[in-house]
Amino acid sequence: MMPQVEIAVRLLVFGVVLVVMALWELLAPRRRLTINKAPRWASNLCLLVLNTLAARLLIPITAVAAAMVADARGWGLLHQVGWPNWLEVPIAVLSFDLAIYLQHVMFHAVPALWRLHMVHHADLDFDVTTGLRFHTLEILLSALIKLAVVVVIGPSVTAVVTFEVLLNSSSMFNHSNVRMSGWLDKLLRLLVVTPDMHRVHHSVIRCETNSNFGFNFPWWDVLLGTYRAVPSAGHETMTIGVSQLRDERQVDRLFGMLAIPFQAETGAYPICSANGQENPACDSMGDEYT
Repeated sequence: MMPQVEIAVRLLVFGVVLVVMALWELLAPRRRLTINKAPRWASNLCLLVLNTLAARLLIPITAVAAAMVADARGWGLLHQVGWPNWLEVPIAVLSFDLAIYLQHVMFHAVPALWRLHMVHHADLDFDVTTGLRFHTLEILLSALIKLAVVVVIGPSVTAVVTFEVLLNSSSMFNHSNVRMSGWLDKLLRLLVVTPDMHRVHHSVIRCETNSNFGFNFPWWDVLLGTYRAVPSAGHETMTIGVSQLRDERQVDRLFGMLAIPFQAETGAYPICSANGQENPACDSMGDEYT
């Protein structure tokens, strides 16, 4: 696949999903937003642009280009088994998704990485643009991790582009502030991470924040014991964000977001300290998956 085609496909899908989810939020919101939307959206989108430029300038090779190199040199596990394309692509996508799940857990478990990832969680509202806001250093680290996964797995270019498009689209979908019927949410959770499922992960309560790490598929959370069905306070009344970061001028403005990891008062947030004791309701919450 030519680089121009890859970029065109990704931009087209990104634009369509962003517009569709924004309209859905407008017509059927799940929660009442608490922060002025215009400056918050402007900051989140500006951070996205900054991250895109930084990755292009500072990372010399994209995941697609790395896949081309791996293919030419026979690197990676998938090049050793010689599976047909119809089987290789879904296996590669699942492998990427598991890697992203483990990376997400790592960004909660390691205090220095949590400082970076805290920028994503500090958003005081939860909507489609939340899925686009990550600290620039986290984006750069994630890109390097993705390159390592490409070298180890050896996926095809088709698999890499498929996963990239899926990851971007699902991040906007599962962070969106949209209302859907309970039966539909329950049905979709069998296959994908829904907004209601991922919203739990953005709770200020630690045992809820340290759950539902999946981005595309819910199966890793279910299999590895990190799935949580609902927030203890309910979706419409739960508190979104990080408990010690409540000033919107800091957490929902571009320069404030970029400074969050370097402010001593944010502290560390290792996953091992989250035992649910600060909210006993966590111990009795329903964890049923189906």
